[in-house]
Amino acid sequence: MIQFILNNKIIKTTAKAGIPLLDFIRDHQQLKGTKIGCREGDCGACTVLVGSLVDNKISYQSITCCISPLGNANGKHIVTVEGINLPKKMNTVQMAMADNFATQCGFCTPGFVVSMTGFAINSTQENEFLNSCNDAISGNICRCTGYKSIEKAGFDIEAKLQEKNANDQIQWLIQEGFVPNYFETIPKRLANLQPKTLEKTGVKVANGTDLYVHNADALSEQDVRLLVHEDTLKGISFSEGICTLGVNTTVTDIAENNELQVVFPKLKQFLKLVSSEQIRNMGTIGGNFVNASPIGDMSIFFLALNATLTIERPDGNQRTIPFQEFHQNYKTYDLQEGEILHSISFTIPKDNAYFNFEKVSKRTHLDIASVNSAGRITLDQSVITDAHFSVGGVAAIPKYLSKTSVFLIGKKVNTETILEAEIILQSEIAPISDVRGTSTYKRLLAKQLFFAHFIELFPEHVQLQNLMAS
Repeated sequence: MIQFILNNKIIKTTAKAGIPLLDFIRDHQQLKGTKIGCREGDCGACTVLVGSLVDNKISYQSITCCISPLGNANGKHIVTVEGINLPKKMNTVQMAMADNFATQCGFCTPGFVVSMTGFAINSTQENEFLNSCNDAISGNICRCTGYKSIEKAGFDIEAKLQEKNANDQIQWLIQEGFVPNYFETIPKRLANLQPKTLEKTGVKVANGTDLYVHNADALSEQDVRLLVHEDTLKGISFSEGICTLGVNTTVTDIAENNELQVVFPKLKQFLKLVSSEQIRNMGTIGGNFVNASPIGDMSIFFLALNATLTIERPDGNQRTIPFQEFHQNYKTYDLQEGEILHSISFTIPKDNAYFNFEKVSKRTHLDIASVNSAGRITLDQSVITDAHFSVGGVAAIPKYLSKTSVFLIGKKVNTETILEAEIILQSEIAPISDVRGTSTYKRLLAKQLFFAHFIELFPEHVQLQNLMAS
């Protein structure tokens, strides 16, 4: 039995764990404010909040429930647009939308309101990743208004939140009309819920951001093994110069980890290029790896870190492989029957190591890459002592540039070295023409992104005009 709180109501259901949460909300509970839009996690019309109990407090995140299995709601607080309505008036976010005429047909409006309310709940001095209300709605699409009126509503919300009482946030939010009174009862009610552990059989699903795009109907009828409930696959740890991340780690988990922010000072800047707020809250790194897309952002990220992948066998024993050996051919990888990914680890870069991530797509945000690339370089003065580069969208798999990386070792960082290395890079890739660009265009992007790593990391040694003129 699946147990959770939906708005202000305790749910105990024997419905299949694999049905989309969206369908349960609309069809089983008749809450029609959560809209059916793209069913691919792109438009944000189905946005809900998921509240998890952490240290006797509720932490809320926005997700797109069209691609989230019902079973993942087990033990959580799920908030739809109906769950943030006040008894006799619009709440503060709804008023901001109305005052700025930020709605037209209204279909997308519930998703925007829920995302903005999530921002209001989570907005703190420390939460720099969501540093504006408009960051929070990065995964919400409107086809009518042109967005400017919605942006203005976001500015009004931000101005109001400047007065927020950080010591008693929920009470302040209730007092100021952002959320209804019942929110203050949720921590105690969730603690008393004591949901049962779900069965560990069936099709393996983490948060569903890939599988549910194409297979939601089939998964609704099958038994599913929901990996996000397995604690051994969670967490980010640091020990003896090694960082290890469980495969259930989400992009948001990485972005908000203070120690990783120290290791990668531009981490938040990099990860804002990965999908949208809702999908970053859902998508796991393990899911990105087994998706096996040639342009998987997190695969490209960890390839450049020369990471090691740990795989768990059915008997509980583990084996490790270099991550660069995991992807074997298009959509195929080194995972045997019954095995699951367990964790990925990498050596923490030292002070003389530099890392960069680049991505080109048709839209800056909420889009799949045409080409993406990452690079990690270690220097002794101006001489490269270690190098690892990766590039996506130019081969059948996320491509680790082994020959290019080896060539760079022992070379000085200068224009001549980079130009010679780029020739080797071109020999390692084999892009094809598709909807994201021609083969020629992708080769050009690979070249430009490779140059961009050096321009970004070593501006004192390399300048764009010198590279392009050569």
